[in-house]
Amino acid sequence: MSEDSQFRFGPATGIGSMPGGDAREAAKTVTGSFEDFPFLPELPARGPGADMIGRTAGMLVELYARVEPSGWRIGDRPGRDTRRARSWLGEDLDALEEFTQEYEGPLKVQAVGPWTLAAGLELRNGEAALSDPGACRDLAASLAEGLRLHLAEVRRRVPGARLVLQLDEPSLTAVLRGRVRSASGYRTHRAVDRQIVEATLRDVVGAHGGGPVVVHSCAPDVPFALLRRAGAAAVSFDFSLLTERDDEVIGEAVEGGTRLFAGVVPGTDGPLSDPAGSVMGVRTLWRRLGLRPGLLPEAVTVTPACGLAGASPEYARAAYAHCVRAARSLADNPE
Repeated sequence: MSEDSQFRFGPATGIGSMPGGDAREAAKTVTGSFEDFPFLPELPARGPGADMIGRTAGMLVELYARVEPSGWRIGDRPGRDTRRARSWLGEDLDALEEFTQEYEGPLKVQAVGPWTLAAGLELRNGEAALSDPGACRDLAASLAEGLRLHLAEVRRRVPGARLVLQLDEPSLTAVLRGRVRSASGYRTHRAVDRQIVEATLRDVVGAHGGGPVVVHSCAPDVPFALLRRAGAAAVSFDFSLLTERDDEVIGEAVEGGTRLFAGVVPGTDGPLSDPAGSVMGVRTLWRRLGLRPGLLPEAVTVTPACGLAGASPEYARAAYAHCVRAARSLADNPE
C-alpha cells in the first residue's frame, strides 16, 4: 500500500462551501462539528473573490484574474479583485487558526483543480483557458506553486495538523468529453486527451509533496481510475449519482487503498433520514462488491453530497452533525 493509504483520515467531514459570510462563525461550526477532521470553510455568499474560481485565482503565482461581466478573466497585474480574494482567504485562515489551537489530526483545505480552473477562467479574448493548451500548462504550473505556498501557510498557522488537499474538479468529466461550452455558447471546446488530463493532475497533486490529495466532483461519471493513476489518495463524490456500472472501478479503488469520500447527505435544505438510513446505500454497495464489512470505516469518510453554499445555516449545522452520526453508524454496524 502507498504511504497515503496509511494516512488516517477522519470518519466524516464537509466539502468546503458554507452559507453566510461570517468567517469566525463558519470556523466555529466546522471545528465544533468535525472534531476529528475539520476543514477550511469557504463562504461564496460574500461575493466575487470568495467564489470557488475567484478564491483559487487569488492563490495563483504570477498569474492574476479580474471580474468581467462574463466571469473571471486572466489579466496582467493584481487588481482589486485579486486583493479582495486574498483578503478573504486571510480572514478565513485567521478564523481557522483561532479555533484550531493545539489541534492535532487531519485538516482539509480546498482549491479548484487545474481542469475546472481552465474551464472557468477566461483568456483575454473571452474564451476559456481550456481552449489554449499553452495557457492550460501555465495555469497548472501557477496553481501548483500557489498551492505549495498556501499549504505552507496553513502548516505555519496550525502546526499540529496533517494536511489533506482537496482539488475540486466538477468540470472534469465535461473537459474529458468535450462538453465545455465556448463563449458564444454555440459550440463546445474539443475534449482534452486523457493522458494530458492525467499528467496535469499528477503535477498539481505533487504540489502537496507526497501528502494525501482528495479529488472532489459532484458531477456524474467521476473518472475514478484516472484520478487514482494521477495520484489521488481519495475520491469525493455524490453517492446518489453512482450506478452499478461504477462497481468495478470502485471495487478496484478500495482494494488499491483509495479512500472514498461518500456524499450521502443532501446539500440543500430538506428532511434528513435517520443516520443509519443515510449510509444504507454504502453498506449495499459493499455487499454487492463482496468487500469485507470491517473495511468500511477504514475506507469511507462520510460527507454531504456537495458544498452547502445553498443551504440555510441551520441546515448546514444539522447536515454536519448528521454526517458524524452516519459515520458512527457505519463504524458500529458495518454489516
